[in-house]
Amino acid sequence: MNPVVLIAEELAPAAIEVLAHDFDVRHVDGTDRPALLSALSEADAVIVRSATQIDAEAVAAAPRLKVVARAGVGLDNVEVPAATARGVMVVNAPTSNIVSAAEQAVALLLAVARNTASASGALKAGEWKRSKYTGVEVQGKTVGVVGLGRIGVLFAQRIAAFGTRLIAYDPYIQPARAAQLGVRLVGLEELLRESDFISIHLPKTPETVGLIGEKELALVKPTVRIVNAARGGLVDEQALADAIAEGRVAGAGVDVYSKEPCTSSPLFAFDNVVATPHLGASTHEAQDKAGLAVAKSVKLALQGEFVPDAVNVQAGGVVAEDVRPLLPLAEKLGRAFTAVAGGVAASVTVEVRGEIVSHDVSVLKLAATKGLFSSVVEEQVTYVNAPHLAAERGVEVSLASLAETAEQPTLVTVRGALPDGRTVSVSGTVTHSGARDVLKLTEVDGFDVEIGAEGILLFLRYADRPGVVGTVGTLLGESGINIAAMQVARREAGGETLMTLTVDQALGADLLTSAAESIGATAASAADLRDE
Repeated sequence: MNPVVLIAEELAPAAIEVLAHDFDVRHVDGTDRPALLSALSEADAVIVRSATQIDAEAVAAAPRLKVVARAGVGLDNVEVPAATARGVMVVNAPTSNIVSAAEQAVALLLAVARNTASASGALKAGEWKRSKYTGVEVQGKTVGVVGLGRIGVLFAQRIAAFGTRLIAYDPYIQPARAAQLGVRLVGLEELLRESDFISIHLPKTPETVGLIGEKELALVKPTVRIVNAARGGLVDEQALADAIAEGRVAGAGVDVYSKEPCTSSPLFAFDNVVATPHLGASTHEAQDKAGLAVAKSVKLALQGEFVPDAVNVQAGGVVAEDVRPLLPLAEKLGRAFTAVAGGVAASVTVEVRGEIVSHDVSVLKLAATKGLFSSVVEEQVTYVNAPHLAAERGVEVSLASLAETAEQPTLVTVRGALPDGRTVSVSGTVTHSGARDVLKLTEVDGFDVEIGAEGILLFLRYADRPGVVGTVGTLLGESGINIAAMQVARREAGGETLMTLTVDQALGADLLTSAAESIGATAASAADLRDE
């Protein structure tokens, strides 16, 4: 049975096409709460826009849920902590609307500069009053950009084409980067004093709420026009309305409000205010990009791969193409480590060796942590809740990156200290067979091995002597267990030996115990390295 992807709001056809071949795509009206909760009972993933509420109740109604996807930027309608506690990944489309948002800010700036909206309204009402709606040119003016993030940069690039002088306030960007963009960095007060136009492009945080208020508006030119197409609440709406009413601000373009939906604001009383109902992301292109982006993320998540746009995963950014094959390897090494160790370690280090460390390999620590707990806890272990599981159990997981390698060009080792003082390690690498990545174990607790990191592996430690291999093979054969691969490693003749077997089906605890007793094994364990 294919995983079920539940679509709770309208999604672009191209996005649905991404999912249709591999998943059972179902639809529900996300605003119909009883229908939503019922449909979630069989969902592995749910995709929403802004109208559907995915809260703790919704998450609890979905025992199979692995990913919640918001086809847009904000996550106000998704209770991220509730999802995280259940190990459910939350993804959104953080770059889907950046062009549309930047263009909306430009549109508002031009509209308020030329009185476009009020002149249009007057003409449609039968009034021809050209002189009343005389505006100002943008060319040659100073435009202050508050926030040089992705959208702020796009806005700056576009408004620069009008022959403007650009200044910006952003305490988190280096002056050299701003200079590359043709922007001079200044303090907020200087920006307020110098600007003929001000456009705001900041996220809404406790530090930015009310950033432009009565005190700040007392510093601006009376000819300034202010645009906010970022987030409501960054500008004090009442203070801005008062400044416009008193002639201390010449006009404003507003797309966002402190409380939305907003149908009543003191700003709506003025002809020199262009007000729109949060249209920053309201383009066909942005909506299509958002749907397509989250569909691809859902597909990655349900296939067990790392998702760069997951907001509740403790490893951000894009995973380099060369690093991706190591993700399943690191996870399987974590599983094998727990099996060999016989329990949870006190501390674990994920060592990555080779030229691969020129990339960001921090995600491999996360993948290994996921593997460490996959057979230890009852709940679903994901990239989301793996760090929390480690923290709850007091297991410190660290990462070590080393450029040199031994025999392998790339080597990943999971090494841990157990509560009884022992140290256990499991190592592996990835080789290539045509277009296929081959995952291999190369070391298990100090023994050199070379066996595929796949299927169900048995590890038996015993004193080297004749007849052991035959005894184990006979016992498993009589129990209907087929051996797909086997390797025996020893440090010296007659010394401690490790037998590693790949078998076609899981062994019950009783059979594993019988196999160990039949050869006098000092340790016996099984690791399920099958793909999830």
